Amino acid sequence: MSQPQSPMPARLVAGFFVKDKALAADITRDLQDRMGPVDMVSAWLNFDFTTYYEREMGGPLYRRLVVFKRLIEQVDLASIKQATNELEQKYQRQGRRRVNIDPGYLLAERFVLATGKNFTHRIYIGQGIYADLTLIYRKGAFRTLPWTYPDYADRRLIDFLTLVRNKYMLDLKQRTPS
Repeated sequence: MSQPQSPMPARLVAGFFVKDKALAADITRDLQDRMGPVDMVSAWLNFDFTTYYEREMGGPLYRRLVVFKRLIEQVDLASIKQATNELEQKYQRQGRRRVNIDPGYLLAERFVLATGKNFTHRIYIGQGIYADLTLIYRKGAFRTLPWTYPDYADRRLIDFLTLVRNKYMLDLKQRTPS
């Protein structure tokens, strides 16, 4: 019989994309106000993997990841997604989003994003939010899955998330007595 165990704390990551890069400082500040201090920020990545958001947001779009210092409880992901949805609404103009924010968390073995959209591989986690298993870590590297969003399958993003994972593993070692 399996014995229930407390889950590991997770590294909070928020990806966002915008047309206007000048919004990034304000968005990051608002995220920090809600999520705490930032630990790492990725370089900009051209978001040219899909045109899905261009009707609403225009183009070209640019993606950036923001990694937070504090570790979170995995069960908090749904409420974090609700908070980022509120931020998206704050930046709306004329009923159109100017930012799309995708919060998620990173663990030693996986990277998970929160979404409001159901699909076959997504698990409901409450408050109208689903968890999307986006990447798995196997044999020393993050691996994509058939449903991984193309931008998260990009080598530059995977390389950045690998750095985040390395830092996360060090942080866990420092938290845990040997």
